[in-house]
Amino acid sequence: MNKGKIVFLNGLTSSGKTSIVDAIQLHSDEFFYVVANDLFEEMIGDHYLREDYWKYLSEAIILMYHTAKLFSDHGKNVLIDGIIVERPELEPHYEKVKDIFAGYPLHIVEVFCPLDICRERNIKRGNRAEDQSEWQDKIMAKDISYNFTVNTHLNSPEECAELILNYLCGK
Repeated sequence: MNKGKIVFLNGLTSSGKTSIVDAIQLHSDEFFYVVANDLFEEMIGDHYLREDYWKYLSEAIILMYHTAKLFSDHGKNVLIDGIIVERPELEPHYEKVKDIFAGYPLHIVEVFCPLDICRERNIKRGNRAEDQSEWQDKIMAKDISYNFTVNTHLNSPEECAELILNYLCGK
């Protein structure tokens, strides 16, 4: 059995990752599985997150990556909605991502949006800190080798999804 594609949408909060995931799932019958940092964070009891947020979130993120591999092992394509950050609990996070997915059809897609636009989106959402994108930008892993980049300030989520799907199909 062929391994399913793993498409990692990497970007700051409010950059548009989840909107792109929704658009991909709406327009493609090949990508109906998604694993996301937010979903895995919700699996952790609140008191554990208050006790040591990064310790427990880091463990959950690594398990999320292994979950994506499990889908791929079963021939299922999977989207990862996340952010590769460098924190002491995860370092070297990007290297761990590459090691975990070695030998798998991993495509890391940069979901780019200018910080001022992310800030506006955070305010509009109301469930994110206004400056959350800025502090994430400071800890985002540097020198990531992206396979593809989309800009959600210049393109709608549907346009970004189409660009990503065309890239994956070799168009």
